Amino acid sequence: MSSILERIANGDGSAVAECMDQYGGLVWSIARRFATDTADAEDAVQEIFVTIWKNAGKFNPSIASEKTFLAMIARRRMIDRLRKADRRPKLTAFADEGPDPSGDQHVRMERSVEASLAARHLQALKPEQRQVIELSVYYGMSHREISEQTEIPIGTVKSHIFRGLAAVRQNLQDSLANRLEAPAS
Repeated sequence: MSSILERIANGDGSAVAECMDQYGGLVWSIARRFATDTADAEDAVQEIFVTIWKNAGKFNPSIASEKTFLAMIARRRMIDRLRKADRRPKLTAFADEGPDPSGDQHVRMERSVEASLAARHLQALKPEQRQVIELSVYYGMSHREISEQTEIPIGTVKSHIFRGLAAVRQNLQDSLANRLEAPAS
């Protein structure tokens, strides 16, 4: 018997309603966890189901369960919405504008440099460490979900995350220490 997603990919209209009935609660809970309010969550659920229908043909039951596939799409869509919201310019009154006496811009610049270094060090990790850290950090997946998705034992997932983050942290500290010790040109 074909899965709901396989049926959607093959154009079965009844599978769409079945998908919403079976997985609507899961999608709603993910959307609600990320959304700022109920209206935002409702909009997000619609976007998520449209994305699911468009990507149903990409579902591969040998890689992940239907539930995991849908949850990943929902999380990715919500993360995309959050990133898009963060990029929107904030409207402020002209009186609120002006020089920042606290030096906050300097702090943001330092964090940006540190984030770039951390991303570079993340790319230098062993592929299996990088993969589980990316699933955890970027997609918000739990250790169990990562284990199910990658078919790596949960203890190994935890070890990869722990060791990978420790390596990134140490390399980041070394890089920052080297920058501080380097003579100015």
